Amino acid sequence: QVQLVESGGGLVQAGGSLRLSCAASGSIFKIIVMGWYRQARGKERELVAKITSGSITVYAESVKGRFTISGDNAKNTVTLQMNSLKPEDTAVYYCNAGRIDRDTYREYWGQGTQVTVSS
Repeated sequence: QVQLVESGGGLVQAGGSLRLSCAASGSIFKIIVMGWYRQARGKERELVAKITSGSITVYAESVKGRFTISGDNAKNTVTLQMNSLKPEDTAVYYCNAGRIDRDTYREYWGQGTQVTVSS
């Protein structure tokens, strides 16, 4: 019911920056949280950052001070500004959204976008 389209991934040198964007469409009413997860090769998926419709944010400790998440409730979009990138940030990044459908919480995922940071 909800489609998430990601953009902004790519290859960057260590210390550089990238900006990821995600736009939600479809049954977008009552989306209460959007965020970014990542999965590096050989590792489990982990939360990077998320933001609620009330603008409450949560960050992984490894990205605090370097990444900033922001959202636009009216446009149903979320962005992740990634600065001071490190090789260990290399992963596939996935957009995530959660919404309330009556009394049921439903989650949706984007297709993923590759971020590669070279030394």
